[in-house]
Amino acid sequence: MAQTWRCSGLRWSADGPVLVWGGGRESALPRGKTVAFAVAGDGGRTCVGARGNACPVRAAVPGRSTGARCEECARLDRAHSVAADTMADDPRPYRVYLAWFGPGMVKVGITGSARGSARLLEQGAICFSWLGEGPLMAARRAEELLRAALGVPDRIRYADKRRARSALPDAAERPAEIRELHARATELAGWPDSLRRAPFLAVDHVGVFGLDGAAPAVGAVSELTAGGAVSGELVAAAGPDLHLATAGAVVVLDTRLMTGWDLIAGAGGRPVPVREFRETEGSAVQDGLF
Repeated sequence: MAQTWRCSGLRWSADGPVLVWGGGRESALPRGKTVAFAVAGDGGRTCVGARGNACPVRAAVPGRSTGARCEECARLDRAHSVAADTMADDPRPYRVYLAWFGPGMVKVGITGSARGSARLLEQGAICFSWLGEGPLMAARRAEELLRAALGVPDRIRYADKRRARSALPDAAERPAEIRELHARATELAGWPDSLRRAPFLAVDHVGVFGLDGAAPAVGAVSELTAGGAVSGELVAAAGPDLHLATAGAVVVLDTRLMTGWDLIAGAGGRPVPVREFRETEGSAVQDGLF
């Protein structure tokens, strides 16, 4: 019987993206690497648990879920996150940022100062700039201020991020929207006194992600299936996404879809469903790209 592995997700290190596996093993993902695996055909996808603890009932989860958690484990995981506002007395410093993912797609967010730009890499931000740094609740107030006064959202759908990567403007144009919003944000009344403002400094991730000069992706894997297989050459990676060159085209694989499955090295298996990128929401699902 073939050995199976459980993927814990993708992590961005100083040297680039790595896949993390159960037990702590890591697989580096340099560009040009062949990514090939099959999903074990004798079981389903199960909940990955919460906060480092296994799901007590090993609940089944849908193939299209990027969280790979049952309702109860998802609730427990979110209850301990910064976004839940349950850590008001957290003494660590936090940073507020503006992130750009493509034309018309800017978001505001916060991240722990100790994490540096890791959060921006994890989200697939094409470019970003810091806005300020200070206590958690001051950072949260600044985030809310930008949402209310300037209409800057704190979330952007991943499907929209992926489509935008296929037609990015040149490097000189990419920072324009966050530059303007940064200037407007610094003029707002009500900026928290304890939040130290940061000057505008755009950081571009196109080179880090490998998107510069890469062939645009035409679609994304919509889900993994028991007995399905994925195989392709890594041409770029952004956020949790791997851009894989297959025999037919470049297709995006969201590594969050890999969690909760028993995976086998190699690519023998059935094609997995792929959703083509289109301007409208009614994108078609087809087979055969893997």
